[in-house]
Amino acid sequence: MLPATSKLCAAISYRHLRNMTGLRRQAAVAISQELSKLAHRSAGPSAWINQVRRRSSLLSSRLEETPFSEMEMSYIKQGEEALQKSLSILGNLDGWKTETVVGNGDKVLSKVLPDVGKVFRLEVVVDQPLDTVYSELVDNMEQMGDWNPNVKEIKILQKIGKDTVITHEKAAATPGNIVGPRDFVSVRCAKRRGSTCVLAGMSTKYGAMPEQEGFVRAENGPTCMVLRPLAGSPSQTKLTWLLSIDLKGWLPKTIINQVLSQTQVDFANHLRQRLARTVAAGC
Repeated sequence: MLPATSKLCAAISYRHLRNMTGLRRQAAVAISQELSKLAHRSAGPSAWINQVRRRSSLLSSRLEETPFSEMEMSYIKQGEEALQKSLSILGNLDGWKTETVVGNGDKVLSKVLPDVGKVFRLEVVVDQPLDTVYSELVDNMEQMGDWNPNVKEIKILQKIGKDTVITHEKAAATPGNIVGPRDFVSVRCAKRRGSTCVLAGMSTKYGAMPEQEGFVRAENGPTCMVLRPLAGSPSQTKLTWLLSIDLKGWLPKTIINQVLSQTQVDFANHLRQRLARTVAAGC
């Protein structure tokens, strides 16, 4: 059951700049210059997280100059909040405990946060370049139900600008129906800083998608996926997935923890299989 996950990496291009005027063009140029500088730095993970926080704040201030409605601005700011909170959690390396280690090197870590609860951290290496992984997770987001058995359906309800989307996700029932049907409504925020992509998200309210009959409306977030080329091997991608979910209902914590950590391990396997088929089909 992949939560918000999902949507990511849009750099400012010449085509976009050509269509902008006035303050919006100046803001875009300023942000583009900042991203270009960052792309040529070789900062470590902690330094990069500090950089993305500062530039996210800059972007938020620039958004005030764009013609979004008050509601759209609230969704954009929710996405920014999810991104910054997620990176803050990932940036603190203290207190993580190992949940699962797979023979291929995939591992799931966890820790308990006072204001969030238990969060899970998947760390894997995928044998495909970043752009290929990004395309599958972001551009083809609505196809995730075709290859990830834990997801029944993902539908984009609304796009806001180039970085933000509102999604509705239906999670597939677990084996033996241990966890009944759940669904999520999320705001997702996609950012790119140099060669690193971040897709962050959190649950939100969306009037056009009230609670659905037969589903428990669960909540997620802050959550994010971070994609970076593997150091020394640009044809491989390091994927880090921060998962934070409240499944609601009366479920024992031991069952919830087991289901969530296994979901992350399964996701990595299904993603690799999907990418292998996609690349083979394109040859």
